Amino acid sequence: MTKSSIIAKLDIKNCIGCGACVEFCPKRAIPYSVIGFISSLAKIDANLCDGCGKCVEICSHNALVMFKRDC
Repeated sequence: MTKSSIIAKLDIKNCIGCGACVEFCPKRAIPYSVIGFISSLAKIDANLCDGCGKCVEICSHNALVMFKRDC
């Protein structure tokens, strides 16, 4: 399996920790345990993210953006 060259990335200044993105990630790249417990911000696991963009679409705070993966 090849990784997508585009992944979701958090724009930290816009994230309010609502967790909406967690529910829409089909790859579970945004662990729910991070939202509200360890941190109030979303954290994206770049190893799990396939670049589908569903989290970006659902985020009404523009806290997630699609970004070129670091090599």
